[in-house]
Amino acid sequence: MQTDDEQTEPASLDQDRCFALTIAYDGTRYAGWQIQPNGVSIQQILGQSLAKVLGHRVVLHGSGRTDAGVHAQGQIGAFRTSSWNHEPGKLVRAINQHLPKDISVLDCHEVVLGFDPIRSAVSKTYRYTIRNSRVPDPLKQAYHWWIPRPLDPDRMQMGADRLVGTMDFKAFESLGSNRKTSVRTVHMLRVTATQALAGTEVQIEIQADGFLYNMVRNITGALVEIGKGRLGLGWLDGVIESRMRDPKGQTAPARGLCLMHVQYPESLYVNNK
Repeated sequence: MQTDDEQTEPASLDQDRCFALTIAYDGTRYAGWQIQPNGVSIQQILGQSLAKVLGHRVVLHGSGRTDAGVHAQGQIGAFRTSSWNHEPGKLVRAINQHLPKDISVLDCHEVVLGFDPIRSAVSKTYRYTIRNSRVPDPLKQAYHWWIPRPLDPDRMQMGADRLVGTMDFKAFESLGSNRKTSVRTVHMLRVTATQALAGTEVQIEIQADGFLYNMVRNITGALVEIGKGRLGLGWLDGVIESRMRDPKGQTAPARGLCLMHVQYPESLYVNNK
């Protein structure tokens, strides 16, 4: 991978190049990643900014369609253009000049023309944040799920351990998905708890080769019920085996979810030294 400081040879203006942007955003006031008729989306704002920089419209493909209210620290957006003949680092500065303060391009790399931000990904990592305390935290209320009832992080981790590996996650998929298969491989699912303002912050971090619609938020809802002591590990085993959504395990609110990182093979990055 190259850095912003590396110098590149100018490309011919009639030659397509593909760029992958690393994007962070606060999803609070947006209708999600994908362009839609009702509401302003992250994809829409970025597309408008790119058009101003490049002088033409581009099709910006994302690594995942985050829902309304979901945040990102490492979303990937890829596009092709024949009108940029500078190093990728200069795109970062140029695009950010046209973006609102709740969206930022963090990095830019040139990638091979066949790069697909979804299909080319090796893994994705999400983090879900819960505030577990008697009182809410007004300063961070847009970035976590407040749960006043005490949670047991150790029991939640015991439940999380049952979800690591390759299995059918159909029971954690919300309606509306059209994926060909619901089998996924979860590489890591970790529950951590740290002291926070007048309470505890519980974070659920999950890395997998791919995710079903609302899979992370549904897993979080199930682990919360286990952490409250309302449902046991045997219930979770039954849910997994049934391959059916159980309403006892609610879908966690969107605001606590953040896309942290998307990993790709090094071979997809163009060396512009």
